[in-house]
Amino acid sequence: MGGVLGKNESPPSPRASVPETKLEAKISEAMQRRETEGSSIKSFDSIVLKFPKIDENLRKCKVIFQEFDEDSNGAIDPQELKHSFNKLEINFTDEEISDLFEACDINEDMGIEFSEFIVLLCLVYLLKDDASALHAKSPMGLPNLEVTFETLVDAFVFLDKNKDGYVSRNEMVQAINETTSGERSSGRIAMRRFEEMDWDKNGMVNFKEFLFAFTHWVGIEDNKDEEGEA
Repeated sequence: MGGVLGKNESPPSPRASVPETKLEAKISEAMQRRETEGSSIKSFDSIVLKFPKIDENLRKCKVIFQEFDEDSNGAIDPQELKHSFNKLEINFTDEEISDLFEACDINEDMGIEFSEFIVLLCLVYLLKDDASALHAKSPMGLPNLEVTFETLVDAFVFLDKNKDGYVSRNEMVQAINETTSGERSSGRIAMRRFEEMDWDKNGMVNFKEFLFAFTHWVGIEDNKDEEGEA
């Protein structure tokens, strides 16, 4: 899965180079296809400046979340997810839907909570064959959803300097240094951000890990309990 290594880039670890699941392989392949288009983002600071607008638009996903959560228990179970994909005419197989559910159910409690749901929707956006799935969401009052997800994809493309579908520690340092040249703290900032993303501590960050970290950065998880009680 690896691309051409940059001058300061270390080869990815074997574990990172070989996706562990079919879904991870599809995500990596889809991201590599998208990376051929390049990124419009020029600095990590420009990503940070987008946080408030991204936060605002992602929170509007609550409308879709409540639509998917048929029994209104604050979480989406596998059957509810399947029903909703059928209703929105998202053409994923049962196996693919199950794989998405398992990948995003971080708590392994057989329920997709709101922050997990945002990650799932963005993965659907990346993996979808055409625009029909996202067009189906527009009537639900989320006209900016596709734009927001594309911004998240674009941010990952900016960080993935060698375009292999993963972000390495060195790539994160490079991205931060491009923004904060001359600041002694830039390396520490990069390391902290990378550690927040690298959940499985294998030294490489895939798009799913990036998305979970991003929801935390913009504060989606801050009101999770409150939203669940609403």
